[in-house]
Amino acid sequence: MRRTATAAKRQRAKPGEQRREPRDTDKRDISLVFADTNATSGVREVYGQLLDHSARGFRAVHEFRGLTCGQMVQFRAPASSEGRARVVWTRISGGHVETGFFIVT
Repeated sequence: MRRTATAAKRQRAKPGEQRREPRDTDKRDISLVFADTNATSGVREVYGQLLDHSARGFRAVHEFRGLTCGQMVQFRAPASSEGRARVVWTRISGGHVETGFFIVT
Protein backbone atom coordinates (compact mmCIF):
# COMPACT_ATOMS: atom_id res chain seq x y z
CA MET A 1 0.00 0.00 0.00
CA ARG A 2 2.78 2.44 0.86
CA ARG A 3 4.38 1.98 -2.56
CA THR A 4 1.12 2.82 -4.33
CA ALA A 5 0.73 6.02 -2.30
CA THR A 6 4.25 7.12 -3.25
CA ALA A 7 3.59 6.46 -6.95
CA ALA A 8 0.35 8.43 -6.73
CA LYS A 9 2.20 11.37 -5.17
CA ARG A 10 4.69 11.38 -8.05
CA GLN A 11 1.83 11.41 -10.58
CA ARG A 12 0.24 14.41 -8.84
CA ALA A 13 3.61 16.21 -8.73
CA LYS A 14 3.88 16.08 -12.55
CA PRO A 15 0.34 16.57 -13.89
CA GLY A 16 1.50 17.43 -17.43
CA GLU A 17 3.98 14.57 -17.75
CA GLN A 18 2.82 12.20 -20.50
CA ARG A 19 6.09 10.78 -21.78
CA ARG A 20 6.12 7.06 -22.43
CA GLU A 21 9.89 6.67 -22.54
CA PRO A 22 12.70 7.87 -20.30
CA ARG A 23 14.66 10.84 -21.59
CA ASP A 24 18.41 11.41 -21.56
CA THR A 25 19.31 14.98 -20.71
CA ASP A 26 22.88 15.19 -21.96
CA LYS A 27 23.10 18.58 -23.64
CA ARG A 28 24.82 18.61 -27.06
CA ASP A 29 24.98 20.73 -30.15
CA ILE A 30 22.55 19.82 -32.93
CA SER A 31 22.18 20.80 -36.57
CA LEU A 32 18.76 20.94 -38.30
CA VAL A 33 18.54 21.11 -42.10
CA PHE A 34 15.25 21.64 -43.93
CA ALA A 35 13.66 23.06 -47.07
CA ASP A 36 13.08 26.82 -46.89
CA THR A 37 11.83 28.81 -49.88
CA ASN A 38 13.02 32.04 -48.20
CA ALA A 39 16.65 30.87 -48.18
CA THR A 40 18.78 31.64 -51.25
CA SER A 41 19.70 27.99 -51.76
CA GLY A 42 16.22 26.68 -50.90
CA VAL A 43 17.69 24.92 -47.86
CA ARG A 44 18.32 26.31 -44.40
CA GLU A 45 20.61 24.97 -41.67
CA VAL A 46 19.90 25.94 -38.07
CA TYR A 47 22.18 25.24 -35.13
CA GLY A 48 20.90 24.68 -31.64
CA GLN A 49 21.30 22.67 -28.49
CA LEU A 50 19.73 19.30 -27.76
CA LEU A 51 17.89 19.52 -24.43
CA ASP A 52 16.80 15.92 -24.06
CA HIS A 53 16.11 12.87 -26.21
CA SER A 54 14.65 9.38 -26.25
CA ALA A 55 14.57 6.60 -28.84
CA ARG A 56 11.55 8.22 -30.56
CA GLY A 57 12.05 11.96 -30.19
CA PHE A 58 14.00 14.92 -28.91
CA ARG A 59 13.66 18.50 -27.78
CA ALA A 60 15.98 21.28 -28.92
CA VAL A 61 16.44 24.99 -28.31
CA HIS A 62 17.48 27.25 -31.21
CA GLU A 63 16.87 30.76 -32.60
CA PHE A 64 14.79 30.02 -35.71
CA ARG A 65 11.12 31.00 -35.29
CA GLY A 66 9.90 29.54 -38.59
CA LEU A 67 9.61 25.80 -37.84
CA THR A 68 6.00 24.62 -38.17
CA CYS A 69 4.11 21.53 -37.05
CA GLY A 70 4.52 18.66 -39.50
CA GLN A 71 7.65 20.08 -41.12
CA MET A 72 10.37 17.53 -41.87
CA VAL A 73 14.02 18.14 -40.94
CA GLN A 74 17.30 16.30 -41.21
CA PHE A 75 19.11 16.36 -37.85
CA ARG A 76 22.67 15.68 -36.81
CA ALA A 77 24.04 15.67 -33.29
CA PRO A 78 27.82 15.24 -33.66
CA ALA A 79 29.24 12.07 -32.11
CA SER A 80 25.78 10.62 -31.48
CA SER A 81 23.07 10.35 -34.10
CA GLU A 82 21.53 11.64 -37.28
CA GLY A 83 18.35 11.07 -39.21
CA ARG A 84 14.98 12.57 -40.12
CA ALA A 85 12.40 14.02 -37.77
CA ARG A 86 9.01 15.72 -37.89
CA VAL A 87 8.27 18.91 -35.95
CA VAL A 88 5.58 18.19 -33.34
CA TRP A 89 5.44 21.56 -31.59
CA THR A 90 7.33 24.84 -31.29
CA ARG A 91 7.21 27.16 -28.29
CA ILE A 92 8.44 30.74 -28.64
CA SER A 93 9.00 32.83 -25.53
CA GLY A 94 10.90 36.07 -26.03
CA GLY A 95 14.12 35.22 -27.87
CA HIS A 96 13.92 31.57 -26.79
CA VAL A 97 12.63 29.01 -29.33
CA GLU A 98 12.11 25.39 -28.23
CA THR A 99 10.90 22.63 -30.55
CA GLY A 100 9.83 19.04 -29.99
CA PHE A 101 10.58 16.47 -32.71
CA PHE A 102 9.39 12.93 -33.51
CA ILE A 103 12.09 10.78 -35.12
CA VAL A 104 10.97 9.21 -38.41
CA THR A 105 12.48 5.82 -39.24
